[in-house]
Amino acid sequence: MKKFLPFLGLLLVMSSCSEYQKALKNEDVKLKLDLAQKFYDDGDYKRSNRLFEQIAPKYVGKPQGERIMFFFANTYYELKDYNMAGYQFERFIKSYPKSDKVLEVAFLGAKSYYNLSPDYSLDQTDTDKALVKLQTFINMYPDSEYFDEANKMAKELTTKKEQKAFEIAKQFNKLGHFDYSFLTPSIAAFDNFISDYPGSIFREEALYLKFESATQYALNSFIQLRPERLKTAKAAYNVLKKQYPNTKFAEEADELLGKIEEEIKNPTIIVERRTR
Repeated sequence: MKKFLPFLGLLLVMSSCSEYQKALKNEDVKLKLDLAQKFYDDGDYKRSNRLFEQIAPKYVGKPQGERIMFFFANTYYELKDYNMAGYQFERFIKSYPKSDKVLEVAFLGAKSYYNLSPDYSLDQTDTDKALVKLQTFINMYPDSEYFDEANKMAKELTTKKEQKAFEIAKQFNKLGHFDYSFLTPSIAAFDNFISDYPGSIFREEALYLKFESATQYALNSFIQLRPERLKTAKAAYNVLKKQYPNTKFAEEADELLGKIEEEIKNPTIIVERRTR
């Protein structure tokens, strides 16, 4: 009997393929619907999708149309074709705004866009779109069973955008170690980041790196420009210590502050190229 099991399985697969191919060419809409539903229930979303695609237009305005359109949209989601899933879920809501499925569909649509969000280092256009969709869902359905998950996804995407902006500012800071002309955009980038993302998990480090950039900028300026810039750098230190009294960057920050204090007391003429 064991010898025949693989053969039997192969026959079933071949029979299923043959049935599917015949259904694709058949004009019997009911036959296509039944087979599409069977494939869907079996988790065969690829073949189910193809059949639903053929019959969905035939059921527009009919009682079964709502159910078919949901299954059709969800096959895209299950196939991880999130662009098409998001589009089809939106079509469903427009077509059936009073459906009992609207809440679930709105969530799955937002989640589709969430799944399109790329790594933080890449262009974040899709992340912005996903955040709009998730925030719309959160605002419209604050008591839904999906609320916590939607909030979690929105927070994750916000952190991703924060990291993108933070890494850009950090890159200016790193370049400033070799070319002082990058220190000005570094300070500006950290100022923008701190202003745009007040609750960011990267805020403490951003405040420290802004202070570091400001210190290097001041210490490597022309001597006549140094006093004001040292004062500005010292103010950046005070902000860091005020907001994070026990900052993990205390040792590095205090060392830089020592250089600022020493320069204020005993100005030096540094031979290196200065920033203007």
